[in-house]
Amino acid sequence: MIEKREYVVLKRLLNLSGYHKDSAWRKSVKKLTDELESAKILDEDKMPNDVIRFNSNVTIVSENGWHKKFKLVLPAKSDIKNNCISILTPMGAAVMGYANGDSIIWEFPSGSQKLTIEDIEQENETLNLNMVL
Repeated sequence: MIEKREYVVLKRLLNLSGYHKDSAWRKSVKKLTDELESAKILDEDKMPNDVIRFNSNVTIVSENGWHKKFKLVLPAKSDIKNNCISILTPMGAAVMGYANGDSIIWEFPSGSQKLTIEDIEQENETLNLNMVL
């Protein structure tokens, strides 16, 4: 599920990002594009608070017990050192639209692991549809 304005911004980003040279990046873009085809699009006032969206602070836990907290952001605000992860990265694309308690299977170099979304905090920053991407 995705909020209507976020859907518009994400579609614009995806249209511009399909030509990236990095194959992992292109794979993430393709996955996100495919998921948007069946996404439920909601108005802002209908979005549940426990769904990951732009500017959500997300905590995930692996089946091995490690925790990772990050903020899901637009590519221009990506800053790995400050735990700000772009929506177009493999991890960003993997968690967008999932809710608290959901699990995903993530492919690490060492093999697959189940990751569970442990906590989601919303910052409720409004996206500007006229922004320069």
